[in-house]
Amino acid sequence: MRRREFIKVIAGSAAAWPLAAFAQQSERVRRIGVLTGAGFDADDLDMHARIGAFEDGLKQLGSTNGENVRIDIRAGAGDADRLRLYAEELVAVAPDVILTTGASAVPPLLKATRNVPVVFTNVVDPVGAGFVDSLARPGGNVTGFVSFEYGLSVKWLELLKEIAPRVARVAIIRDPEISAGTGQFGAIQAAAPSLGLELIAVNPREASEIERALVAFARAPNGGLITTSSAVAIAHRELIVGLAAKHQFARRLLPARISNLRRADLVRT
Repeated sequence: MRRREFIKVIAGSAAAWPLAAFAQQSERVRRIGVLTGAGFDADDLDMHARIGAFEDGLKQLGSTNGENVRIDIRAGAGDADRLRLYAEELVAVAPDVILTTGASAVPPLLKATRNVPVVFTNVVDPVGAGFVDSLARPGGNVTGFVSFEYGLSVKWLELLKEIAPRVARVAIIRDPEISAGTGQFGAIQAAAPSLGLELIAVNPREASEIERALVAFARAPNGGLITTSSAVAIAHRELIVGLAAKHQFARRLLPARISNLRRADLVRT
């Protein structure tokens, strides 16, 4: 082979290398981790609907679970220790990206990795929680979507008073270990005196604590109930709704993910 022909062959092969590498990369199965602070059992219609919508969105982008993408789902069900374990498990399988739902799922992931991209949803204050540097420039390996700001929490209290004017005492179910728990409660607490309302903070970590606190709260009349954003409230939403109906609390059951259960506005007299 002449020198000029040899150079042409080598040059042509070299030019094809990036295309071949791209083809191999695009054909490999992408891996997506999903970590939620709530539960994910067969009866959780709300979470199944959300995961289904996520998979539908991926299909529209050309990615189908079980074909060219694999989705690994872990659910903490309101248990902080379980969330830490699952965060480490997901990072260990080297996913391309991890999707989280709720503020409680982000800290264990940040402890487990600073390299794998993390996208959060349903987080109220990612800046205050230290997840991102700012909304405009998140920085690091974390970004996502903000659900609402703390001032909206005041509207929950105002609506509660509007639908049940006799309410005098309001139990606030919150998780004080996440920024949403302290921030939303702070906004509600600041507005309570102008509405003539007494607030009682309920800081449960498990179902038995929720039941014990609400049963004790129900011993006095004219009680109302608000749930702030937390994995604990979502994981035990059926229990909360059941207790609220049983004791006929005036209630504003939030966040919106409780919406798969019927809401009712009742007053305990």
